[in-house]
Formats: sequence, C-alpha cells, structure tokens
Amino acid sequence: MSFVLVTVIFVPFIFFSINPLNPISKHALDQRLPLFKPPPRISFRGYDDGVLKKCDLSKGHWVPDLHGSRYTNSSCTTIPDSKNCFRHGRSDRDFPNWRWKPEKCVLPRFDPNTFLEFVKGKKLGFIGDSVARNHMESLLCLLSKVETPVDKYKDSEDRNRIWYFPNHDFTLTITWTKFLVHDEERMINGSLSGTFNLYLHKIDEAWSKELPTLDYVIISDAHWFFRPVYLHDSTRVVGCVYCNAPNVTDYGVGFAVKLALRSALKHINNCKNCKARVTLIRTFSPAHFEDGGWNTGGRCNRTSPLSESDINMSGPEWELRSLQMKEIEKARMEGGKLGKRFGVLDVTRAMMMRPDGHPGEFWGNKWMKGYNDCVHWCMPVSASVAKALACRLSVAEALACVAAVIRDFLGNIVGEDSLIPATVGLSLGKETASTETSKEEDLERKLDGMARN
Repeated sequence: MSFVLVTVIFVPFIFFSINPLNPISKHALDQRLPLFKPPPRISFRGYDDGVLKKCDLSKGHWVPDLHGSRYTNSSCTTIPDSKNCFRHGRSDRDFPNWRWKPEKCVLPRFDPNTFLEFVKGKKLGFIGDSVARNHMESLLCLLSKVETPVDKYKDSEDRNRIWYFPNHDFTLTITWTKFLVHDEERMINGSLSGTFNLYLHKIDEAWSKELPTLDYVIISDAHWFFRPVYLHDSTRVVGCVYCNAPNVTDYGVGFAVKLALRSALKHINNCKNCKARVTLIRTFSPAHFEDGGWNTGGRCNRTSPLSESDINMSGPEWELRSLQMKEIEKARMEGGKLGKRFGVLDVTRAMMMRPDGHPGEFWGNKWMKGYNDCVHWCMPVSASVAKALACRLSVAEALACVAAVIRDFLGNIVGEDSLIPATVGLSLGKETASTETSKEEDLERKLDGMARN
C-alpha cells in the first residue's frame, strides 16, 4: 500500500500545460488540485470497487475552503517572484480559498509528513516545460513545511533544478524539455526564427539521460506545439504545424502532440535500465486570456471559479485532452506486459473552471509591462483540486488516488518559453478529407515501426 500511496501522491502536483496565446473567449477556463491527508474516520479500506466505479475525480465543482492554502507567499521562500501575486499588488484574497469537490468522492487533505515518509530514499522527477516547473515548485513549498531542502543544482538558465531533503534522503528534480522529442530551432539570416524542427524518432536527451535515475516520473507538456514546427522522421520532413510551406502537409497541433507523447511513452516502456515505479502524465489545460490574446490586450481578471455550464466541453482543449488520454491508455496496455505502470492526471475539466488563479498583470515582469500572464498560476493558489484526478492505475492504486488528494498544488513559473507567437491560433488540426486522414495513419504507422526498431 505504501507504493500505491506514493504513486498517487505525486499525481496531484502535476501541473497543467497550456496553450498560452489563444484568446479563449469569455468562458474559457482553468483549474487547480488538492493535497492529501485522510480525514479522521476515513481509511483506504473504506473504498471498494463499487465506490471507485462511481467515482470520477475529474467531475465535480469548486466549493469554498475555509482552511485556505497550506502555505503562504511569506512562509515559502522558494516561490518564484513572477508567481508571487500578492507581492506585486493583487488585492483580492479569495482565489486560494477554494477546493475541488468531486461528485461522488471524498478528497482528504495532503500531509507533507506522510508524503516524505513514503518517498524516503527515492527520486521524483518532473519532466516538461515551464508549467511542469510550476508543479515542482508548489510541491517544494508544501514539503518545505516539514524539512528545509538543500538546493543542489541550478543550471545557467534556471530551467533545470535539483532539491534534496537530507532527513528523508529524498530528491526532487525538474528537467526542462520543450517537445519531449529532439528539436532544433531554425535559423534565418543568423538569427533564431521561432520555428522548430521536431525529430519524432528521437527523444530529447535532456530528460532521457536522467530517466534511469528516477523512481517516479511526472510528465506534462503541450504548449510549445502551438509554434510553427516541421515534423521529421529519420530521413526527411513528413509534415508540419503552422508552416504554410508548399508541398508540406499541415497536420495540426493535436497530431504533433500525439506523436511526440507517443514517442516519449514508448521510450519509457522500452527503457531496459529504468527503475521508475510509475509514470504519471497530466492532461492539457487551457489559458484564460479574455478579450484578446497575450499580446493584443488579453487579460484574466476574474476573481472566482466558473461552473461547468460556463465552459466549452467540445472545444480544441478537450480534443487535445482526448488525444492524450488515448496515448496514455495505449502506453498503459503495452507497459502492463513489461511491468511498467502509467497513471493520468485528468485535470482538464477542473482547470477550465479556474480563470481566477493566474497572475494576470501581477507578475512583476519589468521587460513585458502591459502584458498579462494568463497561462501560469499565482502561488499559493487553491487548496484543492483533484490530486489523482482520474488516476488510471490498478484498483489498489486507484484507492490511493481517491484517498490521496492534492491540494495547493498550483505552482507556476512564467518565462519566455510560455509566450507563443501571435500568429499562432488554437486550432488543433486541419479539417482533413479522408485522403489526409489516410496520410496521417500512414505516417503514424511508419513512425511506430521506427520506434520498435
């Protein structure tokens, strides 16, 4: 059961990547997740298969939480300045005081002491973009209430970090990657262009070389794909996203995200010297720019959550989430034969309901005055949200998912990597005719064959 609990606990901190630059209309949304400490009279044994079948943690609503956040902007010294919204003048104080209430589940509060006991002697790695970094930093704040971590490593760009908790021999890391697969930015007249070559048959070495050292892995990625990219197999360009190039098929963002995630999960399944007990993937979460995009006056000044009736469950954000869920299920089926375990943090619906949690204008970026950050999240933020929102694991692990909820997991970090070119839209894919669909299927089969070889 201890293993089970551990897998479940991290789940919560999985943040949410998003598509920053798209103006998502008035009812676009977002969310947060909770933490976990079993309330007095609730035990794991209290959940049986019947309860689990009725309990979808991804369905619910936000309710006031009198307990508020488990840490504050003054009690946690590692909060990034750009996420310290109170410090930069945000005056409304209610946004951290909400918790996620599933329709049929009880979500206990997070206990950092219990978490650290379960992960003694282990290494947990977050893999992804700036939003993944947010997750790690929120977890760091929660655990720092129990033990002050040692800052072991920071690279020159402050993108890759290692923190160590000596009393528990626990290591927490973030490994930064834009696309999960290998990429190269194209140069134009000696300058970086903002257009990338993605090599779908190669994994980004930045994280693949670290993978064998990790006991637990949390992956979240997506919003870099809303830039112009060219998709490569082992020999040539096979497609693109937002390229407008002659004789090159634009397959759309969803197709690129799907294939990159598939390559990453296949690599994990095929890794012979990896010891990871479980790999968790967080689903897509949209930005909340209203009345414009990030560079056209878009803002996010709401002060309370939305209800499910306010959100668009048939838009491109949900489509992208569905693509991710299918790839995760494929990996889980394949991994089961190899002794690998995969779980999913299905946070899309809940996060769509939280347009009030972003820094907005209160992010203190002196180089981008007048722009709002409606992509990342203020710290601290809501004291809740599905910790194991729809954790797709074994029955025993699912029990832990129900009991181990993550709260206050909303972290953030914003940087250049979070800003998408203004010319990029939110469309996930082309409205292709059957011939284009056939092209996609042929390309997928080819790339799958390369991954097996």
